[in-house]
Amino acid sequence: MKILSVNVARAQRVQINGREVMTAIGKRPCSGPVMIHPLGLEGDEQADPTVHGGIQKAVYAYPSEHLPFWRTVRAQARAGAWDEDVPPGLVGENLTLQGVTERELWIGDRLCLPSGAVLVVSEPRRPCFKFNAAMGFNQASKLMVQSGYCGSYLAVLVPGEVQAGDEFTLEPGARELGLTEWFRAKMAR
Repeated sequence: MKILSVNVARAQRVQINGREVMTAIGKRPCSGPVMIHPLGLEGDEQADPTVHGGIQKAVYAYPSEHLPFWRTVRAQARAGAWDEDVPPGLVGENLTLQGVTERELWIGDRLCLPSGAVLVVSEPRRPCFKFNAAMGFNQASKLMVQSGYCGSYLAVLVPGEVQAGDEFTLEPGARELGLTEWFRAKMAR
């Protein structure tokens, strides 16, 4: 399992569906090591901490295995070209992962990084209108719900640093609640 990209953004005002909102969903890749603090990555902001941020949702991770799906549906929606890759950070993720998807993650699992940093799977992401805007079409959130390709929020158990190319290990937690099952239950409400 590997970190393909580390992505951050500052919050900014943008127009979405005719209204001005603050967002930091447009993450961009960083080069070199980035510090992980209890409230997230250095240089990263969250515009609305009720949905992303705080102790339980400090870092958002997304599997690279789902990016071809998003490339295809963006092309179908005419929000991107058929040969246009989804760039790291477009989904709003801080960490673009390789080698583990939501189906293999359980609440409480730990991602252990080479620097000694430890991140704990805390909950699935809930998509919103800002995700639709970032992806370029209004059905993106609905497709995230249908596919279950939600990614995971991570709490920072042990601060440290992370950089693209880091390999990490996954230490199983209690394995009582799967990330995908919790996401489907949350979204069924």
